[in-house]
This record gives sequence, structure tokens and C-alpha cells, in this order.
Amino acid sequence: PNDPFLLVQQLSFWAGPGGPGQPGLLTGPPGNRGANNTLVDELEASFEACFASLVSQDYVNGTDQEEIRTGVDQCIQKFLDVARQTECFFLQKRLQLSVQKPEQVEKEDASELKNELQRKEMLIQKHLTKIHHWQQVLEDINVQHKKPTELPQGPLAFLEQASANIPAPMKPN
Repeated sequence: PNDPFLLVQQLSFWAGPGGPGQPGLLTGPPGNRGANNTLVDELEASFEACFASLVSQDYVNGTDQEEIRTGVDQCIQKFLDVARQTECFFLQKRLQLSVQKPEQVEKEDASELKNELQRKEMLIQKHLTKIHHWQQVLEDINVQHKKPTELPQGPLAFLEQASANIPAPMKPN
């Protein structure tokens, strides 16, 4: 219910009439809208009005900040009202669906849980990959810091290192 993109995706599914005596999303309550306006049209129009009020030349050139704020607040309030009506419509349809087809609601819930588990598994794998990467970086740093201390220091260091690699002479038996 809180995801506007999910709401738009569900519009096509719920667009039909709501059943006997129930208004559909596209028709809306009869006394509440004009002859050609639907709940979807009003939601879209109020959304566009919010942006229009923010970029309107009247507001850009206007000097009365209180008037501008009031106009923007009214547009936003209208959008929120229509959004609440739309949400109410979906909640009513969800309630009807849960009564008429409870198995469908259970399938949707199970599907949502599976998707959530997959998302979390992917997130865990992503974090494990990062952990392995940084462990390797730390190991590389540790190896680099150990090498200089193993090598002898001083003016004869190269000679000492080279002579350490020469095998000792064998004693005759």
C-alpha cells in the first residue's frame, strides 16, 4: 500500500467494477466525481498540479511567499486526499478478496515472503563477497609488512641474503 509504483501496477488488475453495488476504481463513488472524472484521473491530475504549482510562473515571479506556500499546500493536500481515497479503494478490494478467495491472499503472502528471502539472500551474498575481498586486502597488507622485517638490514644485507641461499659444502665421509 505504501509503494506508489506497486499501486500503479495494480490499477490494471482492479480497474473493473467492484461488483454489485460497489464502485470500481475507474468509476469511483457517483456523487464524488464529475461525469468524466475517475479516481485515477483525479489522482493523476492532482499529482500534476503539485508539480505545476512548484514551477508555475506565477509562483516564480510572485513576491508573496505566504500565498505561494498556501497554494502549494492546497495542491499537496488535494493529492494526499485523492491518494487516501485510492488507498481506501485498494484496501476494500483486498478485504473483498480475502473473504471471497482466502487462498489467493495466502499465495500472495507466501510469494512476498519468498521474494523477501531471495532479496535478503542476495544481500548476504553481496556482503560475503565484500568481506572476502577485504580479508584478502588485509592478508596482502600483512604479507607486505612481514617481508621487509624478514630481510636483513644494513650495508651488507644483499651479500648476507645471497650467501644464505648458497648450499653448505658437503663433508667427505
